Amino acid sequence: MSRLIEIELTDVTAEPDEKLVERARDLAPQFKALADENRLAIVMLLSERDRTVRELTEATGLAQTLVSHHLAPLRELGLVTVTPKGRSNIYALCCDAFTGPMRALAGLSTAEAKSC
Repeated sequence: MSRLIEIELTDVTAEPDEKLVERARDLAPQFKALADENRLAIVMLLSERDRTVRELTEATGLAQTLVSHHLAPLRELGLVTVTPKGRSNIYALCCDAFTGPMRALAGLSTAEAKSC
């Protein structure tokens, strides 16, 4: 399953400070959602591949209801999408452009990254 997203890069150095503050304000809810370690683990797992709630439950060790609870705000913020497939739902990151940064963030937890 492939998703296509158009990305427009913006040179934020050319923006007035007020615009940067506004962008930060708009992004804050997404970062707050990712600040929870369980949600971050779910997003990191989804950066590897699309998964069902059952797969996320097995990978995280969390109860199914807790995984569903954590998926709700991620869906509401548009970070995660859901696609019904038979009796299951397949969860995926919102777009391929989000996968790379999530993998990079996951790399920050390695011993080499901690020594930088």
